[in-house]
Amino acid sequence: MIKTYLLTPLQKFIKIESFSGILLFTSAIIAILWANSTFGESYTALWQHEVGFGVDDFGLRKSLLFWINDGLMAIFFFLIGLEIKRELVVGELNSIRKATFPIFAGIGGMIFPLLLFLFLNDKPETAHGWGIPMATDIAFTLAILTLLKKSVPISLKIFLTAFAIIDDLGAVIVIAVFYSEGVDWVLLGVSIGLLLILFAMSHKGKYNKFVTIGLGAVIWVLFLKSGIHPTISGVLLAFTIPIRQKLDKATFLKELSTISEKLALSGKTDLPIHSTDAIKQMDNLDDLLDDYHSPLQNLEHKLHGWVAYFIMPVFALANAGVVFASDMHLETDLMIHISIALIVGKFLGVSLFSYIAVKLKLAELPTSATAWQIMGIAILSGVGFTMSIFIANLAYIGNEAFIDSAKIGILIGSLIAGVLGALVLQIAGKKYREAQ
Repeated sequence: MIKTYLLTPLQKFIKIESFSGILLFTSAIIAILWANSTFGESYTALWQHEVGFGVDDFGLRKSLLFWINDGLMAIFFFLIGLEIKRELVVGELNSIRKATFPIFAGIGGMIFPLLLFLFLNDKPETAHGWGIPMATDIAFTLAILTLLKKSVPISLKIFLTAFAIIDDLGAVIVIAVFYSEGVDWVLLGVSIGLLLILFAMSHKGKYNKFVTIGLGAVIWVLFLKSGIHPTISGVLLAFTIPIRQKLDKATFLKELSTISEKLALSGKTDLPIHSTDAIKQMDNLDDLLDDYHSPLQNLEHKLHGWVAYFIMPVFALANAGVVFASDMHLETDLMIHISIALIVGKFLGVSLFSYIAVKLKLAELPTSATAWQIMGIAILSGVGFTMSIFIANLAYIGNEAFIDSAKIGILIGSLIAGVLGALVLQIAGKKYREAQ
């Protein structure tokens, strides 16, 4: 049985991600229409406009697109890191028994698409895009599952969330190892040293959010200058955030009671302001709440809305605007190969590896789920919008024709996978309900 203290936050997470998926879709459509309208030049000019800061010879001025893809997306990756750590410590990946099924599905969902892409690809210049079809877009897929409502049990949504996090972890490793070039080991060593300081502080219970933000900004710049993609710093920084509270529940309630009593006894004023004693006790209450919060859970809760409702839609708006012109140079084979890898590769990888895990009795199907529903999820996992576009930008940096071709392939593959997956889940859900 799924514990209620995990289920309620998960349901809130699904609601946020579901609406985020709708925003992502809307942003992508707006981007395509804007880029191909009479105002198309303004679309390109906006994202290429340079902004930044600097003093004398020191500064950092980059395009707005850079600040979105490398800056805002570092926060997106930071949130991914928080989710991965939570799942590993207290979630669906904190034990071999619970983690086996989504791990098998996630590994299959990464290996098969990249192998299929490499098998289909016959041009060395496009081979570097093998990482594009690996990841699943959790926002889009959960949005589709939410639209299906009763056809999908909550256990399937938990399964999808868990294996999508495995996909994200795999994508992060791929970006760090294969899509970062010309590494400056000195700068990287300094940034790793700063991360170790934060790890040590966290281990000793000395976590301070202002120190983390300050050093995090420095680490981001060092990663950028060292040649490692700066978004990776977001994931690593997330692992320095402690998950345990400084106070246990009994101590918190005892101190809360003391503050409450002192607040009741604080002097009253005739003005619409608090007395000095009351302000002191409210400050004590703020400090107490900070100590009782799980730093990781609190950050994840506060960032989720910003990432889901702002960062990801802005990323989609800035990156999905492919200009369809008569003289555009598209790599048709690349578009087709990415689409096939997302649709067929994901389906084969997730369903086959899930079957192997169950057949070898290494894992069990999620509660109230059928094999057909797992296959529906496998097809649906071919929706790879956000992370796929992100990797495409890295894989073909400097080659706009390849990037545009990859984006079109991602959009087509994700659309087909989303529609087919939804249909299979709808039919499978109906058959399951009729059999009850």
